[in-house]
Amino acid sequence: MVEPRSPRSRLFTLAIGIGIVLLLGQALWFYLMGHYTRILLPALLSPVMAVAALLAATASVKASRTAAYLVLICGFLLIAVELPGHSSTAALWIGLPPVLTLVLLPLGPAVLLNLALTPVWLALLGNGELAPELAVGYLALVAVATLALWDRLRQRDLLKATDPREHECPALTRKSLHERLTGEFERARLLECPLAVVLLHLPQLDMTREQFGDATRRAMLTAFCQGTLRHCRELDTLGREDETAFWLILPNTTENGALLVQQRLQQALEQVVLVETGPLEVRLRLETPHSGERWPAFLTRLQGMTQALATD
Repeated sequence: MVEPRSPRSRLFTLAIGIGIVLLLGQALWFYLMGHYTRILLPALLSPVMAVAALLAATASVKASRTAAYLVLICGFLLIAVELPGHSSTAALWIGLPPVLTLVLLPLGPAVLLNLALTPVWLALLGNGELAPELAVGYLALVAVATLALWDRLRQRDLLKATDPREHECPALTRKSLHERLTGEFERARLLECPLAVVLLHLPQLDMTREQFGDATRRAMLTAFCQGTLRHCRELDTLGREDETAFWLILPNTTENGALLVQQRLQQALEQVVLVETGPLEVRLRLETPHSGERWPAFLTRLQGMTQALATD
């Protein structure tokens, strides 16, 4: 199975494609204007950008990183050639190298590269002379752009840290799952309403990563979670207990009702078929709180039954 591409990857590929069209258009323009000596660079960079587009079209992290470096090299060469002829508009051109670097590279390497290349860009703009005002503007732009990107990365990490959902599938994390189950258990005890938990185990997950890779493994997790949630109520909660085990919390559900849910899930998940692994194999077990049972005992029992389900 081909790993699904992220919107960012598709956008990057589209941007490279637009860059290829612009390079070819620039080469054609130079030809029509009779600037034959300037045709060579865009004509040579177009195939390099095409290779970068092919690499970016894959889902491989290494290939995408290589594509980013190729695009950065092409951009640097074009800027280096064009900068000496635009000294009158230095304030505009001075911002291209650092912004391009911050867009294509991780924050740390981008900052180091921007600082290392500062004399090069300033010398090209100043015709070999380092202008103090250009140096101040360049360094200020690097600092502002770096702070903006750093704040964006910080906000993203904060959202990821506080997100109750798993990053691999639409299920609650283990911590969020236990918090939700604690609340539902106390609510059921105080209001004397029923509560059921369906334990689900995916034995295929362990071998899927080794045999077919992370792409198939994520596809299996997505298919499992979507198939489970599709046959549940809005108030039901699916959470991930460990690598291959999930708990489905069923509030206000009697044991008979939970058995019906378990049977319905078993039938629905058996119909999920993946190309590489075939039908989805899921083991299910129903647990309900015993009369007078406390939360720590119930949690321990659920964890013990989960381990037993994995060893069956």
